[in-house]
Amino acid sequence: MGKVFMLLTIIGVPLSVIGTLMHWPTMILFIIYCVSIIALASYMGRATESLAIVAGPRVGGLLNATFGNAVELIISIFALREGLVGVVLASLTGSVLGNLLLVAGLSFFIGGLKFKRQTFNVHDARHNSGLLMFAVIVAFVIPEVFSMEMNESKTLTLSIGISIILILLYLAALFFKLVTHRGVYQSEKAEKHHEEEPEWGKGKAIGVLLAATLAVAYISENLVHTFEYVAESFGWTELFIGVIIVAIVGNAAEHASAVLMAIKNKMEIAVEIAIGSTLQVAMFVAPVLVLLSLFFTKTMPLVFTMPELIAMVTSVLLIVVISNDGESNWFEGLTLLAAYFIMGIGFFLL
Repeated sequence: MGKVFMLLTIIGVPLSVIGTLMHWPTMILFIIYCVSIIALASYMGRATESLAIVAGPRVGGLLNATFGNAVELIISIFALREGLVGVVLASLTGSVLGNLLLVAGLSFFIGGLKFKRQTFNVHDARHNSGLLMFAVIVAFVIPEVFSMEMNESKTLTLSIGISIILILLYLAALFFKLVTHRGVYQSEKAEKHHEEEPEWGKGKAIGVLLAATLAVAYISENLVHTFEYVAESFGWTELFIGVIIVAIVGNAAEHASAVLMAIKNKMEIAVEIAIGSTLQVAMFVAPVLVLLSLFFTKTMPLVFTMPELIAMVTSVLLIVVISNDGESNWFEGLTLLAAYFIMGIGFFLL
């Protein structure tokens, strides 16, 4: 699989540059861009796996989520610049659904086919559950409820205030997990990861991460310009493109890495990637985009559509119920995947 992604990267990245400069047909460029980003994401996944072995599953999962979300953040910034606020909000929804249902679901399902019962840190699971409930159910639902009685200016002011609070709480959560309570709830299983040999050294892994992120930034800017044409060609709405297409491409790094970790029975890292990435999207990426939108012609209040909100809240409640025991199996993974596909059909037909 590694050789396939290497080949796709060697071919895809140059073709992305050449195709852009020579103005190839938009549909062909859209496919090339998506394949190139997914191929580059595989390198980001391998690099973060190496760093996870050196630094531990929590830091490794955080790094994977950060660099994986960097792809989506870059795509979203360029989309905001083009005034595609609907696509950006939909992509944030898609990230939450994709990480909690698709990534976690695939990890539980594929890992469960190999191992009858997989375990992960129950203390981390419960800690993350509380944050998920706060970030999605409190911080996302409140602006929608209050916006019904407010004008656009007040709604934006409320969104800015909530965004600042979310960022501060996210930083506090990192400080809690990585400084004041680092290792307090660490399992023996997590400690064994330090005994493994990383594929790449720390310097090479960081270098690959930076290079891949820069390449993705260039390709992402061009990808955004293809959305309108692709939507018209297939009859897709902005909502469907954001929730499904942008979210899957933007989170390809987490998808690949989490499943790989599950196959290797490293569920500590797989769960940290899936849930940690969701928390980072809800508590950092979304608020940052709200604040950055103030510098563009079209601002982005933190107000989602009702289908988006209901889908996100449902996803949070489902993953909390399934993961709170610190165990997973293939049937629980299949349940999460079924929920994702049901919502995908709904957004497609909406």
